[in-house]
Amino acid sequence: MTAQEPCQPSSGGQCPSTEEGSRREFLGVAVAAVAAALTGCEKLSAEEFLQDKFTELSKSEVQTVIARLEKEYKEKYGKEVKVGNAPPVPGVIFGYALDLSRCIGCRRCVHACVKENNQSREPEIQWIKVLELEKEEGVNLQHAEHYYNPDEVPREGHFYMPVQCQQCKKPPCVKVCPVGATWREKDGIVVVDYNWCIGCRYCMAACPYGARHFNWGEPQIASKDVNPETHYLGNRPRPKGVVEKCTFCIQRTREGKYPACLEVCPTGSRKFGNLLDKESEIRYVLENKRVFKLKEELNTQPNFFYFYGV
Repeated sequence: MTAQEPCQPSSGGQCPSTEEGSRREFLGVAVAAVAAALTGCEKLSAEEFLQDKFTELSKSEVQTVIARLEKEYKEKYGKEVKVGNAPPVPGVIFGYALDLSRCIGCRRCVHACVKENNQSREPEIQWIKVLELEKEEGVNLQHAEHYYNPDEVPREGHFYMPVQCQQCKKPPCVKVCPVGATWREKDGIVVVDYNWCIGCRYCMAACPYGARHFNWGEPQIASKDVNPETHYLGNRPRPKGVVEKCTFCIQRTREGKYPACLEVCPTGSRKFGNLLDKESEIRYVLENKRVFKLKEELNTQPNFFYFYGV
């Protein structure tokens, strides 16, 4: 056994007893061991394991957590990564609309989303799924093809329907989460606290849109590909063993920007804005176009709409 280092008295002028110090060390090791056993992550610290849910953290605790994450990401990726925590903007509920008559199925939105939101590249996790449908069948999901691969798009006699998180007003994924790791924010965005998620995948089973995705392995992202502008509840790098999803690019939209998928769309098929603003483009679409919601009969009440502009 090695000799113990001399005690440095605390502000109270007393040193903790050897027994007390040993107890603290034991508890710290025990918590870390339990964390590793439950999560399968050997690097999970006791501090991370005991962290409260994001909604229950004080402002100072949030800053402590963010500082820890930024340090961790810098060490891992060799670059400064900012983790924001911008709250919902008062008087804003985000809505998205997609023009099925203009979408050409090019999948640029899919890959812009991957680049913006720090999804794993190997294997590549995609939050947007583009379906190819036959015009004669209409929106018949039983005849939809996800893995279409023609020489050119759009293919004659077909149209295309991108599907992603619908940001439901009544999200079934939230109802089934046993630990409250996912919830709907005041601006309509359904978010996930990745530090609180236990990876049970109940939300994946409950989502009728296939919009949630599980990290089976350690996400593979090259340092050069990491987007350093992130949000705690959005596109910050996620750990192994959690479920992730589209958040309407929360790191962008809460700063007054458009989602990455909208900006990259070459045909202007995508519309985004504040549903409470009568002068917004999204409100114009809802009030003047033929609009429908995907699987409306399930009463999930999505804030994602499809329409025919022409």
